[in-house]
Amino acid sequence: MKSFFTFLVVCCCLSIYSQNITSIQLLENAINYHDANDNWKQFNDKFTVVMTTPNAPKRTSVISINLPAEYFSVTTTRDTITTVYTLTKDKCTIKYNAKVLDSIAAKEKKMSCDRATLYKNYYSYLYGLPMKLKDAGTNLSDKAEKKTFKGKNYLVLKATYDKAVGSDVWYFYFNPETFAMEIYQFFKTNDNGKEKPDTGEYILLSEEAVVNGIKMPKVRAWYYNKDDKYLGTDTLVAD
Repeated sequence: MKSFFTFLVVCCCLSIYSQNITSIQLLENAINYHDANDNWKQFNDKFTVVMTTPNAPKRTSVISINLPAEYFSVTTTRDTITTVYTLTKDKCTIKYNAKVLDSIAAKEKKMSCDRATLYKNYYSYLYGLPMKLKDAGTNLSDKAEKKTFKGKNYLVLKATYDKAVGSDVWYFYFNPETFAMEIYQFFKTNDNGKEKPDTGEYILLSEEAVVNGIKMPKVRAWYYNKDDKYLGTDTLVAD
């Protein structure tokens, strides 16, 4: 009986992979896996990301995101330096080793409110995936693709973006059995909007951490597309 049940599960999984699934269907299945209770829209929580890179000290970032309050803050420590960027709606605050900086002092430290916005968009995007793929300005291909990456089969979403959002082309790889997101990859484009295959990076996702009821990738390892060179690893620690 156990062998028969296993056979049925395998057959069902193969059937799902062999079907032509739309991008919208795949995205909905992925969101149901990562955010079954639709918590991202009201996300209000804090988590820590530890970044390790070859030949460099580790960097620890404590990130607070409150989407309903339009609040974002990231406190980053590397060696003896701690920086804080905070955005509360339209208000921006910058600190360097606990001292609040005005715009002139911030510029001297190569800090700015534009960088604060960049960090907000970066962390909200990567840790809000795959839910963020429903944002305005994101354009998904009609059909999900079937690809093999490093010997494993995936269902893949291709995403391009309106000019005001970004010019890179992204691919999101999902486990065809569970719909968990396991890889994402991006490429730069030329002046005609075509992918440049020797550019960009791929990010391998492993393990999971639950933050605000959402299953987020715990470990993200970054590599160059062109030569598989390892760049670094981000590890999420739920607070």
